[in-house]
Order: sequence, then C-alpha cells, then structure tokens
Amino acid sequence: MAPPYFLLHFLLPLFTVVPFTRAASQISPPVSLPGCRNKCGNITVPYPFGFEPNCFREDSSQDFSLVCNESYNPPRLFISGDDREITDISPRGQLHILVTAKRACYNSSGDYISGTSASTYIAYGAGRPFVLSVSNNFYAVGCPNQGYFVDAVGYYVSGCVSACRPSQYSLGSTNGSCTGVGCCQSSIPSGLIYYEPYLQNFASSRNGIDPILFANHTNCSYVFLADSNWFQFDNSYLTRTNDFKVKVGMDWAVRNVGNCSYAKRNMTDFACRSLNHDCYNSDNGAGYLCNCSEGYQGNPYITEGCQDINECELKKEYPCYGDCTNTIGGFNCTCPRGTEGNATTKDGCRKKDNFTLALKIVTGASVGVFLVAFAGFWMYLGMQKRRLIRTRQQFFEQNGGVLLRQQMSSFKTTTFKIYTKEELEKATNKFSEDRVLGRGGHGIVYKGIFEDGTVAAIKRSKLMEEQETKEFAKEMLILAQINHKNVVKLLGCCLEVEVPMLVYEYISNGTLYHYIHKNNINAPIPLHERLRIAAESADALAYMHSSASPPILHGDVKTANILLDDNFVAKVSDFGASKLAPNDEAEIATLVQGTCGYLDPEYLLTCQLTDKSDVYSFAVIILELLTRKKALYFEGPEEDRSLASSFCVANKEGRFIEILDGQVRDEIKLEVLEEIGDLVMHCLNMNREERPTMREVADTLEKASKFQKKSSNEENHVEETESLLGDSVDIYTRDSSMSYSFAQQAIFDMESGRRRL
Repeated sequence: MAPPYFLLHFLLPLFTVVPFTRAASQISPPVSLPGCRNKCGNITVPYPFGFEPNCFREDSSQDFSLVCNESYNPPRLFISGDDREITDISPRGQLHILVTAKRACYNSSGDYISGTSASTYIAYGAGRPFVLSVSNNFYAVGCPNQGYFVDAVGYYVSGCVSACRPSQYSLGSTNGSCTGVGCCQSSIPSGLIYYEPYLQNFASSRNGIDPILFANHTNCSYVFLADSNWFQFDNSYLTRTNDFKVKVGMDWAVRNVGNCSYAKRNMTDFACRSLNHDCYNSDNGAGYLCNCSEGYQGNPYITEGCQDINECELKKEYPCYGDCTNTIGGFNCTCPRGTEGNATTKDGCRKKDNFTLALKIVTGASVGVFLVAFAGFWMYLGMQKRRLIRTRQQFFEQNGGVLLRQQMSSFKTTTFKIYTKEELEKATNKFSEDRVLGRGGHGIVYKGIFEDGTVAAIKRSKLMEEQETKEFAKEMLILAQINHKNVVKLLGCCLEVEVPMLVYEYISNGTLYHYIHKNNINAPIPLHERLRIAAESADALAYMHSSASPPILHGDVKTANILLDDNFVAKVSDFGASKLAPNDEAEIATLVQGTCGYLDPEYLLTCQLTDKSDVYSFAVIILELLTRKKALYFEGPEEDRSLASSFCVANKEGRFIEILDGQVRDEIKLEVLEEIGDLVMHCLNMNREERPTMREVADTLEKASKFQKKSSNEENHVEETESLLGDSVDIYTRDSSMSYSFAQQAIFDMESGRRRL
C-alpha cells in the first residue's frame, strides 16, 4: 500500500538534503559571475569587481570595472581609467595600488634640477567605491624637508617636518624609525577620497637661516602616502635620486545608498545576494560590505555564493577528536558512545562514571556554582561601582580639581563652574553626532543645552601630555578670568574624565572662515566691516598678549578660530594650542602646532612660540579679508598657492592691488591701502623682532576702519584725509623706504585705473 501523499511531502526532503550538502562541500565556492573571468596574472578578482560588461557591479552612481593588461608578463591589474597597478584585492574591503612617490632634487646651490614626472596625486570621487585607508601614513623623507598634503577642497591639510643632523653625525636615524630625523610621518583622517602631496623647498631659502640646518642635507626629498604596514624606513632612502613606487592602501565598499539598514529597504539594488550573508557598515566613509555568515564560505555578492563549510573535512581549522557530524551552517562534535567530555580538545573524552554518582556530583556542583556565581555577580557590581567612583575621583585629582576648587573659593568667582560628566552627557544627548558643531586638530565641539535652558559649546579634547595635565587647573582659572567682549567666554570644565572637557559660551553665527569663503562669494562685505572685524580680533589678541596675567599666546590664529555672533562681532576662540608666556627662559615646543598657511616660518624652524608668531598668523587673516582667498589655495600655479608668499611677491613687483577682492579695489582709499599694505609687510617680516606688536596692529586697523567708514559716507570731505590715522605711521619707521615705495606704486596703480575707467 503506497504511503499517503502528505507523508511523502515530509519524507522526500530527508532523502535530498544529505546528498546536496555532501556535494556542496566538495565544490569550490564561486568567485565571479558565471562565464566571467576571475584572474589577472596571479591575482584573484572577486565579484563585484570584473572586466567585461555584465561581469562587474554597475549602477547609477558607481562601478567596479577593472582592466587586465596582457602586454606585461605576467599580466598586470589596473582600475579602469587609472594607470596605477593593483597588487592585491581582498573581498573584505581592501586593495593596494602602486603610486610613484613625489620627488624634488636640488644641486649644492639649492637650485631645483629634477623632479617626479609621473602623477603622484590620488583622486576617487563620485562613481568610484574607493577611499584612502586609515592604515596609510603620510611620509616626508630627506632633510631638511617639509611635506604636506591637501584634500579635494583644500580644507584638510596635514604634514610634518624632517630635520638634518649636524655633519659629524649620520644623516638619518635608526633603520625602521621615522620620527623626524631624515624621515617624519603623520596620520590621515578617515573618509579621504583625494590626496595631493607637496614639499617645501628649504634649499632655495637658506638666507637668514642657521647654516647648521643645511650642513648635512640630502640631494633629493620625497613625500608620499604609503601603507604603514608596508613601509619601513632605512637610511638608503636618503641617498636615492631616482623615482620609486610605494604601496597605498584603499578601502572599498558599496557606497551608492548609504548603510546596511538603508540599503535593505531597496532589495532590488541590495549588493548582498547570497542567502547566508551578514551585512555590516563600512568603518571608513559611507557604504556597507557583505560577508558570508559563520559556517559558510564564498562570495556573498553572488546569488548562492555562500556555501556551507564541511567542518568535518577541515580538521586543522575545526578540530574534533570525537564523532563529527556536519550540519547546515555548523557541525556537531561529540564524544564516542561510552565516553563524555569535550571532544574538541585532544584527550578531552573520558569514560563515563556511575550514572547516579555523576548525577549527584553534577547537581551539587551546579547548585554550588550558581550560589558562588550569584554572590560573585553582586560583588562584581559593587566593585565596578566603587571602581567607577574611584576612577572619576582619580581623574578629578589628576586634572587638578582640588587645586582648582581652592583657587575658585579664594578668587570667589561665580561665572566659572565645575560640571559633572553626567551633566555634559545629558546636555549633548550623550555626545550625539547631530550635536557636533565642528571638528578640529584639538578635539570635537558639541552644542550643549542644559536643564536651565543655557546653550553652550562643549569641547571634547584629544589626549594631552602629562605636563599639560598638571598645569591644566591653573591655566583654566586664568582663562576663566579673561573678560573681553571679543574673546569667547570660558564658562566651566569637567574634570571627571581622562581628558578634561571645556564649556564655552555659544556663538551662533559660525566662523569667519565660512563668512568669507563658504557663504555666497558674490555677497558684498563692505571694506569698513572687514577692517572692523580684523580690528576687534586684533584687539582681543592684544589683550591676551599684554593685559592678561600672565600673558597668553594663542598659537593657532586663523579664520576658523574667529567666531561671529548675531551682530557679526568677532570672538576669538579655540585655545587648544595656547600657551602661557614663560616668565624667564624661552620655552621650546616638542611638537610644532598650528595650521599650514598661517604658521610663522621662524616658529617652524626654532620651535619657539612667541607673541610675534600670532602677529605673523594674523597678517594672513588680514589678507584673507581683503582678497577673499584662502591661506592655501589651488587655483593658480604651484609656486603661488600660499597667500602670504603671493602677497610678498605682488608687493615687491608693485601690484598688490591686483590680488585684492574686486569690491575692496572699488572701495579702498589710497591712504588706507598704504597703511594696510605697510602693516601686512611688517607683520610678515621673516625676522620676528622686526614685526609690530599686536597692540600696534589693533590700533592701526581700528583707525583704518573708522577712516574708511567715514570717507565712504563723506566723499566730499577730501580735506579731512590729511589727518589720517594720527601717528600710527611712526610705528614703521624701521623701513620707511619700503612703505613709501609701496604707497607711490599703489597711488600710481589706482590713478591709472581711474584714467582707464
């Protein structure tokens, strides 16, 4: 009698599952789509990458096409449309390419003689799934050598300086070491899709610089990006004069729709095709990656690409010293009949004892373990709570909290407050990403809203050196006592964490950088308003230099660190690189801090931060306000990409007015043009002793602003111009010939322009 149909419905799968599983374990998982090539030379190319049409993933916003060049032996692999070779591809989201290092060579006189002919920049934008891996480091090799790199819009700039040793020592440092002698390095941010390296020619700028810095220089200097796990420095690099290629790490992901949760909503374009897969978000930029689930192997981007692993056949990876049974997505490893124990360890199975005795032992042991575990759990919770309290108290004392409280009581200050960690977490919604106001070299700033409605800016700083931590409480109280209308007020701090957090007043109108560079570039900004903002900022820095006790050096003066309130009043902020001026001997920094384009060249060479370093940086801000160009900009030729150097060249050639913003050229008065040009030239003097003080800068800018505004409103009162700016011209009698020649040329240019009009 035939079995009922419903029994066959359940019995048939039992006869088909085992053969299918056994066969699947014997077939290699697919790498590419059916009928598509998956090798180039000795490199395996997994889908979503491929060569021919319909063999690689391609959608409306990106494609994964590659090229295999058969003219080489063996063939070489390239990204489509790119001339750089791929050395390997990992299906887990990494690959490496070969890039020529940027080179510049000079003769003994410091003249440029040769350099890299091949392209050295890396750029992947829309349509490409690649970003630069954070496993890369930026390297500058040779000495003296200053290397730096920029991103696509010139907003992120980073670099380092490598120095020479005197001639009686060897050029470089110990092989494998890249710490500043012959070789230096710096890290890169995540999500970087564009990289362009530059190097500073110290060889052509030796006049006025200590000759010991060039006593043992290398003939060629190099800058490049390379995988830190691949590059190992040795002294042979210092004698090289030829080009060489370095290995650069790239992270790839499916980046067309965002993260996993968003991509799964549109299943028709979801890249993870196999049933047994896991999706996880990319940790470098937007996008996601696919991986076969545990117990499966293969290519998750292909339908049925993840196949069951027969763990019983892979004894080395999945050890089993008993009876092994493969299951879908796993395996069972049990001791043979008559034994018990752990079959996954050698000699882990033993003969069974008397069942009753074993049961009693197991029962008693289980009860005892439970009681011990329960008691241990409560003890653990108590210990963790006490440890947390003790850790917070330790951080509070380590960061100078006890001393700060004592000083607060003696000064009887009511505006400065010591916050708890819970208060700041609640104010920032546990430091949520949607509360981030900005990111900088010294930390992240969040918008905080406290229970009483107070809005503040909360800065979560990066790690500090031990010496900085010891002086933190003292410096915080000094900063808290700064009371100037153009300085962002410090409201308090939190000391219960490893790195103290600072609480500032909230300034709502953004930075001066965004006001002049990011907003509508055609939006008019009256010249007297620009000069007013500059004068207010200079007045704040002058107060810090001369009126604060002790004086404070800012150390990172730039437009991004000047905020504007609702009335566009300037507020100097971000004292992350600030130092208290030393009372006796000069302070030498162990690490030069600041921003490329604003750094004082003498500070870069001597590592000595002074008030005149802030003066040099502020001169660049004045130029940014007058030209609406960035401190480093990339529209022109490479030698003119520094705003400070462009101004010096233009002024020397008598064409300073040409680099000014069009609105400024229309509004500026001849007297103001003369004063401001002379002021900037003195501020950018390579000898810091020849620069004016910040107080002199502030007074000159304030008078220029008032005169410009008055002249703009009263064009008919020409006779009043003879009293321009009072005695401020006397400040620069040290080099009067420079200012007179500059003024004469400016007047000639202005009047020539008027005649042409």
